[in-house]
Amino acid sequence: MYKTVRLALVVAGVLLLVSLVYTRVDSAPVHSITLQKSSHVISIRGNAIRVSIANTEKLRAQGLSGRTGLASDEGMLFIFPKEGMYAFWMKDMLFSIDIVWIASDGTIVDMYEHVSPDTYPRAFMPQKQARYVLELPSNYIHAHGIMEGDVVM
Repeated sequence: MYKTVRLALVVAGVLLLVSLVYTRVDSAPVHSITLQKSSHVISIRGNAIRVSIANTEKLRAQGLSGRTGLASDEGMLFIFPKEGMYAFWMKDMLFSIDIVWIASDGTIVDMYEHVSPDTYPRAFMPQKQARYVLELPSNYIHAHGIMEGDVVM
């Protein structure tokens, strides 16, 4: 029974992540929508997170740079064309964040907590390949008990 439920959760997570890539809003593909127009909700361990989507080179390069913070239930989801070893740094960041790397199947494969702006120019890279990266408010991982192996839906 447990294996069936876990499989169903993994399948649901994969379907959600695929829908983020292919969903159309106002007849425009997600990759052509600006951050201000593109907001979705994902879930980790039953916690809803409103995410802005960064799915173009320009949006991924901008990321959260220059913003003053995130709400406690807010994040930014970076979508890459394929799995890889995507490094992140804190250039022009004004606040600390938690960083979560997610594989194509929705499984969390690596995380860094409390990454502060003063770590720049250090780059943070996962130990395993990922297709998605989620930036969250600092301490979100600890406060919600998120662990590697959890599934993002």
